[in-house]
Amino acid sequence: MGVTLAYDSWGEGPHTLLALHGFTGSGATFEHLRPLLGRSVRVVAVDLPGHGRTPLPEKTGRDGFLETVDAVVQLARELGGQVDLLGYSQGARVALGAAVRAPDCFGRLIMESGSPGLHRRQERSERREADAKLVDFIRTKGVDAFVERWEALPLFDGLRRLPEPEQAALRDRRKACTAQGLAGALETLGLGVQPDYWPALHRQRLPTLLLTGDQDEKFTTLARRMAAELPVVWRRAFAGVTHAPHLEAPEEYVREVLSFLQTPWYEAPQFEHAILAREATHS
Repeated sequence: MGVTLAYDSWGEGPHTLLALHGFTGSGATFEHLRPLLGRSVRVVAVDLPGHGRTPLPEKTGRDGFLETVDAVVQLARELGGQVDLLGYSQGARVALGAAVRAPDCFGRLIMESGSPGLHRRQERSERREADAKLVDFIRTKGVDAFVERWEALPLFDGLRRLPEPEQAALRDRRKACTAQGLAGALETLGLGVQPDYWPALHRQRLPTLLLTGDQDEKFTTLARRMAAELPVVWRRAFAGVTHAPHLEAPEEYVREVLSFLQTPWYEAPQFEHAILAREATHS
């Protein structure tokens, strides 16, 4: 039967934006953007498997990842029309998978701090081993201990500069997760089990926006590499921001997202020229 994704919907406007959160998040991750986005787009904020109200897939590993991708595609089809797709971190990887799987379902793709996957088999094996250790930690030590460890990562330095009430709300959302859900999400949606989408990038026809923080060197470098492969792509690295621009610089983030969504890319004649030029470089 596959997994059915729980979601909340809010806002209004000509665009439907299907939003996928990161690890330890939920659809509520984007709630603080409601006053900024709500009058311009309809946001469908999903709980990914193992988070919020969505159960884990029946399968684990790569099969579970693809089951989740299929669930995103199915939801887009149920929503009707051409849906735009936004994903943050873990959600960005799932969003890319859905765009590759069924590009006809989506209008545009926004990836925030995302990765197309690991290209080398040894890298994937090492990442699976690292994730397995983290799964064991979550199951033996519990969610509170894991959240304390997770929040201490240098990746999230920028979040420690947020006002204390915002940090507390973020911590509460993370602690609302279950050990079973987080462990299962790592086993199902982790980078080590994700398919390698690098070879598919040059065939990706959706206009794509890549968002990172310029203090997040790893993901900004990945975005540069992805931009060199994608046929129709724009990129923005937010100044003084680390891994979570939607939290660290929400006003700038929303301006960038809305500018991208409201620009009629397909009506520009250079769109087809960009595709032909890109295909010529790969022939």
